[in-house]
Amino acid sequence: MDQLWANRAASAEAAITERHLKKLWGLPGTQLGVVAWPPARKYTLFGTWHYWWQAHLLDCLVDAQVRDPQPERTTRIERQLRAHRLRNNLSWVNDYYDDMAWLALAIERAGRLAGVEKPTALRKLCDQFVTAWVPEDGGGIPWRKQDQFFNAPANGPAGIFLARYDDRLRRAQQMADWIDETLIDPDTHLVFDGIKAGSLVRAQYTYCQGVVLGLEVELAVRTQDPRHAPRVRRLVAAVDKEMTTDGVIKGAGGGDGGLFNGILARYLALVATTLPGETPEDIAARDTARTIVLKSARSAWDHRQTVDGLPLFSAFWDRNAEIPTAGGKEAEFVEGAVNASSVPERDLSVQLAGWMLMEAAHSVDSVDAEDAAGDQNGAGDGEVGHDENEDEE
Repeated sequence: MDQLWANRAASAEAAITERHLKKLWGLPGTQLGVVAWPPARKYTLFGTWHYWWQAHLLDCLVDAQVRDPQPERTTRIERQLRAHRLRNNLSWVNDYYDDMAWLALAIERAGRLAGVEKPTALRKLCDQFVTAWVPEDGGGIPWRKQDQFFNAPANGPAGIFLARYDDRLRRAQQMADWIDETLIDPDTHLVFDGIKAGSLVRAQYTYCQGVVLGLEVELAVRTQDPRHAPRVRRLVAAVDKEMTTDGVIKGAGGGDGGLFNGILARYLALVATTLPGETPEDIAARDTARTIVLKSARSAWDHRQTVDGLPLFSAFWDRNAEIPTAGGKEAEFVEGAVNASSVPERDLSVQLAGWMLMEAAHSVDSVDAEDAAGDQNGAGDGEVGHDENEDEE
């Protein structure tokens, strides 16, 4: 097997490990990602808490363990999980359903693919999503508790999780149907951000497309219901037309937006490796998804900077990365979202997206469609490992 993308993914992992992974408050057996590099002191002390960035760090660690199983990485996954709960006030839950959905996805994959299981956490998170379903209020599940904004970034990942966990396929289908009926742009076929008080929030983000692709692929595989694959094919074509520049996924800067393109790459890889069907349309959708991932990965790698022999990715994969310094405006939490640093490459989110993309390129380049259903991102029965003794309530 060609090791090009495996080697690049390993380099991206090494960069995160070297620059960002630190013990939480010096406690043994813990690890979190420092949210900026170079870091300010408040970041190394974990005075700021970006719950969903840490969830994606966990998911990337699982990707790496699938690519190259290593005992020391299993330890990192265990430490990341332990520290996440500690930093989150000894709890797995918070007030944001999208945050919790990202963590639930990562924990489910950590158990199924890396053998680090947290069944109590999964039960608690699952209950959050099931009880938040409020069709009588126009949803969907809301973005956060006590809110009437029903959006794709909450319903998409929560739906993917429910499709994979505890026989919740029916609810996952209801969520997919709600998105398809409520949030699809009739002109571009892209996914709108959400709906609030009956009015569409018409922004269209790359990660919204990604999570809907992931949800519909999971349902196409797990239910054999004929309505899901056509939705995937339609959305892949729309992403190719509207969300790429010369075949490269568009960037959204730093802060929370730094993760958006990586999330789309993750679920395009799932389409490429897992979408069932052998019609010309199915084959074309898989090929298009694979091409976007690989073009984006080549461009991101070509535009990286190299610092101490390790890659630093650009927030925009078709532009040269800028090496950040400790000065300038820092990322800050404003009204439920994290804004970008003045140099977005400083943000952990941007570097995680680059790592995610390298892992996605490796997966589409090395896993054929017949084997991918159980091996990579879900959509099948993967290996289940041992129970870890849980230090959780």
